[in-house]
Amino acid sequence: MKNSRFFSWALVIAFIGLMGMGNTGCEQNEPVSASGVHKATVQVQTDQNGQTIEQKNIIARLTEDNKPGAIKHLYVISPMSGQVILYSTVKGKVTSGQKRLTPKTLTHTGDSVNAWGGMTVEIGGSKYTTGEVIQDDGTYGDSSEYIYWWDAQGRYHQHLRGMCEIHISDQPLKVSSVTLNVSPAE
Repeated sequence: MKNSRFFSWALVIAFIGLMGMGNTGCEQNEPVSASGVHKATVQVQTDQNGQTIEQKNIIARLTEDNKPGAIKHLYVISPMSGQVILYSTVKGKVTSGQKRLTPKTLTHTGDSVNAWGGMTVEIGGSKYTTGEVIQDDGTYGDSSEYIYWWDAQGRYHQHLRGMCEIHISDQPLKVSSVTLNVSPAE
């Protein structure tokens, strides 16, 4: 008798709970601006591999940036005059100064699994957890104020970005003059 009464009450509570789930106050309403404009959506066309043009561009850039033996051409341009103030060949690719092979934020996990998740990395034989995600090029970190590269002759260069424009091309550009050419033809 007690079991059937308990079972009946459990059914009533479960039914009331299910009825209440229909209106939790957490409905996902469509976003609307203050002027009453609703969020627009679009169906993006993909190729036969299911990739968008943006995805194909990223794949092509990563492929180009990691092409063995590639030589690129770097131009530092004055935004005031439009004049090329520095030219250099680039062996491989230009790299941002804050790119890293390991994450900067680590929590030591030892042999246990971290409760908040994250990626597990091993550094020096110890296991750590990081909230950082390894990027498509296999590095961690963001772009920074300076870039560095090696030219076709194997010389190292570093440039602090600031009041100038950087242009990198896989083909040399025809420019009228260069103030500083750090990769003279040999």
